[in-house]
Amino acid sequence: MAPELRPRHVPVLLAETLEALAPVAGGRYLDGTVGLGGHASAILEAAQKSRLCGLDRDTQALELARERLAPFGERAHLFHRRYSEFAGALEELGWDFVNGALLDIGVSSLQLDEAERGFSFHGDGPLDMRMDAASGERSAWHWVNRESFARLKECIATLGEEPQAGRIARAIVDARQKAPIDTTGELAALVAQAYPAAWRAKARRHPATRTFQALRMAVNDELGELRRFLDNILKWLPVGGRLVIITFHSLEDRMVKQAMRYWAEGCRCPRHVPVCRCGHVPEVRPLSKKPLTASPDEVTANPRASSAKLRAVEKIAEAPAPEGQRGWA
Repeated sequence: MAPELRPRHVPVLLAETLEALAPVAGGRYLDGTVGLGGHASAILEAAQKSRLCGLDRDTQALELARERLAPFGERAHLFHRRYSEFAGALEELGWDFVNGALLDIGVSSLQLDEAERGFSFHGDGPLDMRMDAASGERSAWHWVNRESFARLKECIATLGEEPQAGRIARAIVDARQKAPIDTTGELAALVAQAYPAAWRAKARRHPATRTFQALRMAVNDELGELRRFLDNILKWLPVGGRLVIITFHSLEDRMVKQAMRYWAEGCRCPRHVPVCRCGHVPEVRPLSKKPLTASPDEVTANPRASSAKLRAVEKIAEAPAPEGQRGWA
């Protein structure tokens, strides 16, 4: 990314994030998806002597974040790792708690705008889609050219919520028998052709939008990452600590909503028990009744913010679930 573009990067729902996170002087903060460092720099600016642990799988984004956060010196600590692995980074720093944690789990502009990363159908590039291209994990090419019809259909239907998943999966399997599907342009054209003509005529988005989303989520195990994070983050927050999560996909938002609702519950005894015996108290309080969304002005300035939803909670009690139990799922 050219240097002149970096200052123009504005993180989504920035004011809402700072209000929900409420950073305090001297506090410790976790940004699990530091990206280009927009949210991170705002947190460090808002709270004097605060420190931040930032994680990202994308080495290119991490280098740009390092440049952006350089003025904060040793207050910013950056790690190349998945956000589900945050505990290891905090332990390396010698931290046993964080006053606040943030996730912004949308795909970054850096990834979408560079065709060679293979995330977007707007430019023709290799079928990659890995957030960490050096990870050795399977790329989108392997999903498209090696997975069975059944797995492709399930992936596109479930993660992409695509009603034409069967037709698209069949078109992919038929095409790859003649020659490998190597580029995003080839795949996008193939998906568009698989769409019924009447659907193409009425579509407000490119027919390949949901398919590309599904493949990206599968390649990067995005729902698995979020589950593992939610399973572990609450015990790292002290009473008064806050968790803020910004999602861009209905499945991710649903998962966050379920977890936060479960944490906010009181008694968990079976309904037939007349008097509470579990003694469970709510662990968190939601900071808003409904998820926060971008204003019309923000959406106009940044159309990618249109699907963003922010949910936030404050921890109010220590009531950990038994080890290995995911009661909210």
